[in-house]
Amino acid sequence: MSVTINGTTYYRTAEVCRIVGISRTTLFRWLKDGLHGEAPYRDRRGWRLFTKEEIGRLNEEFDEINRTAG
Repeated sequence: MSVTINGTTYYRTAEVCRIVGISRTTLFRWLKDGLHGEAPYRDRRGWRLFTKEEIGRLNEEFDEINRTAG
């Protein structure tokens, strides 16, 4: 479930993984390896939040990996 804060919609980790088509393990590895950078936004529980733009960059990364692997 997305959340809107100050007019910006953010998506939680599970939603991002579903939208991009990757596992949580892959997302966290990409974040750890610096492929996407650390998610700068977190909710009050400390869970990572992603904007649509960040999801778009993750999709681009996923597409690039698929192109080079194929």
